[in-house]
Amino acid sequence: MAEILIPRLAIIGVGLIGGSLALALKEAGAVGEVVGYGRGKPNLEKALELGVIDRYSRDPVVAVTDADVVFLATPVQTLADVTKQLLPGLKPGAIVTDGGSVKGEVAKALEPLMPAGIHFVPGHPIAGTENSGAEAAFSTLYRGKRCILTPTEKTDRQALALVEKMWRLVGSEVVQMSLEKHDKVLAAISHLPHMVAYSLVNAVGSYDHYEENILEYSAGGFRDFTRIASSDPTMWRDIAETNREALLEMMGQFETFFAELKADVAQGSGEKLFEFFQRSKRLRDAIR
Repeated sequence: MAEILIPRLAIIGVGLIGGSLALALKEAGAVGEVVGYGRGKPNLEKALELGVIDRYSRDPVVAVTDADVVFLATPVQTLADVTKQLLPGLKPGAIVTDGGSVKGEVAKALEPLMPAGIHFVPGHPIAGTENSGAEAAFSTLYRGKRCILTPTEKTDRQALALVEKMWRLVGSEVVQMSLEKHDKVLAAISHLPHMVAYSLVNAVGSYDHYEENILEYSAGGFRDFTRIASSDPTMWRDIAETNREALLEMMGQFETFFAELKADVAQGSGEKLFEFFQRSKRLRDAIR
């Protein structure tokens, strides 16, 4: 068992991401008390019942009072507002960190809000499922996954070290990179795939040549590929809006290759089609 790293942790948004962090730290023996905050009382009650949190408050100031670390796990476009609400409850030396999938806009909004003596460490654990709410949380979500920290020139080094240690304790490989690089990388490996999955489901679901909904014939391949289209629409709306520039760049990249494939299909060129698929297979097989 690890020594207690965080005597009191406040989870702002007790769902899959925040709840799984709480469970993982509890399992590691690295946290003392976990306090939850959220707007929905039924979800907070369920989190308490499942042992995800030890108590909760629907008042953000009360929830973060005496917290050593505050983990923000709400949709990215809500982070600034919820941070403003909880700031009066933070004690000197408290660390605020987040799990948002977009870092540039989040850091630009949150860092100026921090009063002297309160430390903000931008972060993003690259893990998740299509499920949400406290019931979706599980302690091994972050095991073997990567967590990206994006410190700025203003980031306190001791606070950064503690947040890095926190993520390592729950089984994550921690890497650091710039805000800009993070947002471009995530636009490619996470945000674009979600956009493609949402578009594919809409395209197939809107196909009206037959009376029945042909989605009912979905088999393993379609279901597996489009699983992420069941993700929270609020979260993905926020991501698309706040990482617009990087996402549009990757959508343009995708359109280029899809157009190439469409042309190869139209030409009926088996050689070109094979080369296209072979090229993709080599790249996919190289992912460890």
